[in-house]
Amino acid sequence: MSPAQSRAARGLLGWSEAALAGKAGLDEGFVRAFEAGHGDPAPGQVEVLRSALMTAGAVFTDSPAPGVRLEPQGQGEGIRLGELTTENDR
Repeated sequence: MSPAQSRAARGLLGWSEAALAGKAGLDEGFVRAFEAGHGDPAPGQVEVLRSALMTAGAVFTDSPAPGVRLEPQGQGEGIRLGELTTENDR
């Protein structure tokens, strides 16, 4: 994940740097520095950020160009018509 992809994913999710840091269990300064392209972060730390973003629905792409999009969360098949009951309404 590139710094630009991280910023884009945060933007799509409406998260601040502090929110991402909190969800990833990392320091806000690390997120700020990574997204600004400063330093040489450990791959494990970048993967923790990526994982937090992916858990929230971010999908990272590399081809044909690096990017990010959101995958709807909780949008499963739902309940089939033949399985509808009054219990499903609760």
